[in-house]
Amino acid sequence: MIKELKKKYFKNNDQGDLDNICEECKKKNETVKQNLILTGFKICESCRTSKIVFPI
Repeated sequence: MIKELKKKYFKNNDQGDLDNICEECKKKNETVKQNLILTGFKICESCRTSKIVFPI
């Protein structure tokens, strides 16, 4: 019964959002997941710093 409910409600077990690839520079970085949790944006620490210093 539980397996059937899991299949029904958790079909999209997609974790494509947590692939640690920055949306700005397209590089793989460990800080992307941390910034996604903190700010809601998938950007690395260097891109985040550059957006804070040069907000355009």
